[in-house]
Amino acid sequence: MGKARSMVSLFFLVIFLVRAQRSTAESTTEFIFQGFKGNQSDIQLQGDSTITPNGLLRLTDRNSNLAGTAFYHKPVRLVDSNSSVRSFSTSFVFVIIPSSSVNGGFGFTFTLSPTPNRTDAESAQYLGLLNERNDGDPSNHVFAVEFDTVQGFKDDTNRIGNHIGLNFNSLSSEVQEPVAYFNKDGKKEDFQLASGEPIQVFLDYDGPTKTLNLTVYPTRLGAKPRTPMISQHVPKLLQVVQEEMFVGFTAATGRDQSSAHYVMGWSFSSGGDRPVAATLNPSELPPSPPNRAKKRGYSGKVIALIVALTTVILIMFLLSVIFMLYKRRLQQEEILEDWEVDHPHRFRYKDLYAATDGFKENRIVGSGGFGTVYRGSSIKIKSSSSSDQIAVKKITPNSMQGVREFVAEIESLGRLRHKNLVNLQGWCKHGNDLLLVYDYIPNGCLDSLLYSKPRRSGAVLSWNARFQIAKGVAAGLLYLHEEWEKIVIHRDVKPSNVLIDEDMNPRLGDFGLARLHERGSLQHTTVVVGTIGYMAPELTRNGNSSSASDVFAFGVLLLEIVSGRKPTDSGSFFLGDWVMELQVSGEILGAVDPRLGSGFDEEEARLALAVGLLCCHPKMGYRPTMGMVHKYLNRDEDVPEVEEYSDSSRRSRLRSKYGGDVSSFDRVSSSSLTRISSTSFISAR
Repeated sequence: MGKARSMVSLFFLVIFLVRAQRSTAESTTEFIFQGFKGNQSDIQLQGDSTITPNGLLRLTDRNSNLAGTAFYHKPVRLVDSNSSVRSFSTSFVFVIIPSSSVNGGFGFTFTLSPTPNRTDAESAQYLGLLNERNDGDPSNHVFAVEFDTVQGFKDDTNRIGNHIGLNFNSLSSEVQEPVAYFNKDGKKEDFQLASGEPIQVFLDYDGPTKTLNLTVYPTRLGAKPRTPMISQHVPKLLQVVQEEMFVGFTAATGRDQSSAHYVMGWSFSSGGDRPVAATLNPSELPPSPPNRAKKRGYSGKVIALIVALTTVILIMFLLSVIFMLYKRRLQQEEILEDWEVDHPHRFRYKDLYAATDGFKENRIVGSGGFGTVYRGSSIKIKSSSSSDQIAVKKITPNSMQGVREFVAEIESLGRLRHKNLVNLQGWCKHGNDLLLVYDYIPNGCLDSLLYSKPRRSGAVLSWNARFQIAKGVAAGLLYLHEEWEKIVIHRDVKPSNVLIDEDMNPRLGDFGLARLHERGSLQHTTVVVGTIGYMAPELTRNGNSSSASDVFAFGVLLLEIVSGRKPTDSGSFFLGDWVMELQVSGEILGAVDPRLGSGFDEEEARLALAVGLLCCHPKMGYRPTMGMVHKYLNRDEDVPEVEEYSDSSRRSRLRSKYGGDVSSFDRVSSSSLTRISSTSFISAR
């Protein structure tokens, strides 16, 4: 009897174990698809989803407004008898290929669904999972991990997106993160879902801790990152899932934004203590689809808009070209006023523009009293220059004191012809600019020959050249003062305004400050003009220039040529005073430039210094005329004995007019007292 009872107990124990083993087997789900070719019966497809001939699961292609779903054909038990969600694990590799770099959408989901089909689901932002009516309804019982490539759910903005979200019964994500993975150094690296390259996902849910971990990364990285992109406590999952759920994917495209969504491989495991989905080997998966942009046609409205915009842009371009050509034509043509029609020696602006290569900076050779001087080619214009080059002085508008008055003076000065004057060939009026055309003087200015060139090369200007230059300048001033039909007062005689031609003959130039006088009349001015050191004492009293003030400047120039010293120096030095002191002490030849050594004519040196002192006399009535100066230098008349004169009265007048020490006056910037031309306007540099 006891033995029979034992046999019965053993029988019931075996039955219990068999049933428990069967129950455990039935509640565990595991599968792996290394591609889907030959497994069509295991996947339930709906909508646009299909399995391609090479084994890819295509959820949608790149046509508009599509939705596709693919679920495992059997339900998965996800709730235990103790009413807790079971652990599960899944891994899959996907590819998203957009229509273009800015026109992809809308994304796909991994979904837990109570049914294997989503018959009422909509496309676009609803991702083939829900629709406008049931979005957010607790009776949906769907949990989805969205891989979203378009932002702007429910606000109709449809911006480019690149994020992963956890959704409970709704397409509004309760947890959302930009797509990224953690590299070996623990740093976050962003990448694009719609990149056209294979991307692997690991999704693990741990039932006891209710924790969901999600890792996503490009398969080209090889090893799975150690740190998940999302690690989230999700107790709410119990309120969503039912006892049995279907697992799978949904995807959708929109009207203007569409992508092809592919799943290359998929594994899943649920039940047991810690289920782990089988590892997918990317090398054993079907080849990824080619990443080629879809050729999309344009609608009629888009084509019409493109044509209209192109037409408008073309018209605007043509108008711009016409305007530029018209403006350029205005720049190169003359607009003549009545008084200019019969004006002699007038050049065309476009010819001067071409001769100077458009007034380029590399053509600049200096600046004069009123503007900038450019070297030009006389071959390109009808020029009377004996050389193949000219000098074009471009006078700026703000330096002109009235175009009519200035041109009237240029008309008279243009008729000056002398071998010791720079030849003014003509001019051109263009807008507010006045262009003067001169002979080009190649050897530069006397100032350079006296100071700059010896410093650079050691070559000192010889005595014969100096004496001939002095006589040439005197001849030029004689022509201006006495031989031409009117009196021309230069008002700025100095070495930088004396140009030296190829035969070492001097040419007095830069008539920017010159004034014309009718013979027998006096010119009255109110502004002191000239250059400090060359200005006659009377200019500080009344500012009236005269032939005598030019003579004073010539006397300073003559002493400078002989001595090789500037007219003023630091302190109270003045060249005329210094030479006069040497004259009184009987050491006049001590003023000769020591760089000449003994290579000078003593008689000519005494003559030049005596004439220079006579011309520098503080009282204008004691100065000779240029006619007498010319005779003295050519030894046609004897030079009267130069009596000692004191400049104390001159210094006193300077103090009363300007205040302070005279030496301060000598150092005052010329721009504060005078209008000067500080550089040669035709120096060859």
